[in-house]
Amino acid sequence: MIRLSVNGEQHQLAVQGSRTLLEALRYDLGLTGSKQGCDKGDCGACTVLANGEAILSCITLAHDAQGLEITTIEGLAGPQGLDPVQRAFADCGALQCGFCQPGMMLSARALLNQCPKPTLPQIQEALSGNLCRCTGYTKIYEAVQVAAGMRTPSQRAPVPSERAAASDSKAQTVKEIAP
Repeated sequence: MIRLSVNGEQHQLAVQGSRTLLEALRYDLGLTGSKQGCDKGDCGACTVLANGEAILSCITLAHDAQGLEITTIEGLAGPQGLDPVQRAFADCGALQCGFCQPGMMLSARALLNQCPKPTLPQIQEALSGNLCRCTGYTKIYEAVQVAAGMRTPSQRAPVPSERAAASDSKAQTVKEIAP
């Protein structure tokens, strides 16, 4: 039996000694915001906060998390609403498929907990353990700066698109292939 403090709530769980914190969070507590990516600490999708610092829950044993205050993405928002990091990610368009976002946001929150006004190189270093396949990281870095109050979201006009030529919109005959 172990005791975990997760998102301000106490939980008592019966887990095997080899159970990771990620497995306990996802499969025992139903907190699926932390993603199971690489299972070896390389991608950062499983990042959670332990006493305000970013840790990789896929390589942390659940037993070792006893006595720590664990915060998952589900617990990041407070009574006033979204955490500034969450709001900034939305305002800056830094959200893509969502798989890396929880870990990315928690790494950003850990950075801002330690350094309220980070430089761009500090942001890049803090997020270097979180891999994203959807973006070029620019909007993510911008979101961290916005959350820190160092800038406002970029207001870029959408790129206009041109209508397809009329010949492109003509329906094509579908050929049926019969055995």
